[in-house]
Amino acid sequence: MRWVVMAVALLAAACGSQGQVSDDVFTPAHRTIAAAARDYFNVRPAAQQPIPFPHKTHLAKGAECTDCHETVEKGPIAGIPSVKTCMVCHSQIATTKPLIKEVTAYSDKGIDIPWQRVYGFSQEAHVRFNHAPHIRAKVECATCHGDLKQMTVAERAVDHTMGFCVNCHRQKNAPNDCLTCHY
Repeated sequence: MRWVVMAVALLAAACGSQGQVSDDVFTPAHRTIAAAARDYFNVRPAAQQPIPFPHKTHLAKGAECTDCHETVEKGPIAGIPSVKTCMVCHSQIATTKPLIKEVTAYSDKGIDIPWQRVYGFSQEAHVRFNHAPHIRAKVECATCHGDLKQMTVAERAVDHTMGFCVNCHRQKNAPNDCLTCHY
């Protein structure tokens, strides 16, 4: 038993410190065991938004997802709306409400609201997701993002696991080979 402990200690010493890994270099390694466990079990922290954007209110008033997430029909990402998108309406609508004053303050400073992404795939998943074909196939936003008509602030309501996506593709007779989603 003692020789096993010695071997592990020697191996650890031989590996030495790998130094700081640059954030711009992809590595499947995780900085901590806890980070590896969170990734393995798909545990993601809830996004903390700087302003509690009321999806429920906007959708109840007739806004469509594509009104704010403008690039969703044109390309791979839905895009997080810029403050300019907000100000298209809110330079004239509900200007006295406290939340709109916060939005206006960002606009006046010329900086975008630092929205936090709610959904997304980790680099390790090697998923190449594109919203555009899903929009063309008339997949409702709620299928993958939950019923935002019932949410004030968007929160993760659907786990985008491989099983979830594969089942949906099967139900809709969509391509299901590996290269449809993975690179």
